[in-house]
Amino acid sequence: MGQGFEEVFSQYGALLSRVANSYEANYALQQELLQEIAIAVWQGLSRFKGDSSVKTYILRIAHNRAVTHVASQVKRVDTHQYDEVTEHNEQMSSESHSPELVSSQQQSLSRLLKAVRALPLQPRQVLTLSLEGLSYDEIAEVCGLTRNHVGVILKRAKQTIMQETPHE
Repeated sequence: MGQGFEEVFSQYGALLSRVANSYEANYALQQELLQEIAIAVWQGLSRFKGDSSVKTYILRIAHNRAVTHVASQVKRVDTHQYDEVTEHNEQMSSESHSPELVSSQQQSLSRLLKAVRALPLQPRQVLTLSLEGLSYDEIAEVCGLTRNHVGVILKRAKQTIMQETPHE
């Protein structure tokens, strides 16, 4: 509506990058997906009518684009290259933390991201939106689900993640 692409992307670019990261493990493919998302957001902003928040609207676009991207990647290449966990977006500052702590945190984050990426698309989408701080109602709007269905999917996704990432 009133916001241009540059303003929206400067405000929500990191959020969109995290969405791409949650769907794609390979760094090059993350960047490709982020570009696809950026183009879709740029195209979609002209259709934004203000029925929801800009954040909810662009997240709907981003997640729809990510689902399409993942589906096309599965069709294109059925290898395990997407299982590699890249450290690009997971680097942490070692200035204030010991190397052991930073390494431990990076390993925990890598295991969490791997477990999230292993979820089927719908639970992955719901969990990612929840981690971004969206309410059940906002998640329902983005995903085209009922509020109660969001709760069920989120509960099951969290249970799966807890089983996949043992606590040390």
